[in-house]
Amino acid sequence: MTVQLNHTIVAAHDKHASARFLADILGLEVSPEYGPFVPVEIPNGVTLDFADASGDITPQHYAFLVSEGEFDTIFGRIEEAGLTYWADPFHRRPGEINRNDGGRGTYFDDPSGHRLEILTRPYGSGS
Repeated sequence: MTVQLNHTIVAAHDKHASARFLADILGLEVSPEYGPFVPVEIPNGVTLDFADASGDITPQHYAFLVSEGEFDTIFGRIEEAGLTYWADPFHRRPGEINRNDGGRGTYFDDPSGHRLEILTRPYGSGS
């Protein structure tokens, strides 16, 4: 058996709003609610299951490897939505994208404060 990540639970202040946000930005679909979860399936088969959480949410990091064309489309949605974005995960370089490993990448936050990233080259792939 090959080990594969199947799903992970993502804490949210509003699971419907957070699932819709991610789906809209990445150009994906929100799946029907399943028990307490609102799932968004990523094309590689991994599902992010959004669940309502009360109180503070500890921000997590979710990185999405995309093609150059997908980056352009998604980045256009980020700009159109007026979202703040950064070239780094520590939010020190606002309004920039990075060129790590010969690709492009940027970070932005979801409605619950999770750190989302789109990148066109895996880290360490170099060029």
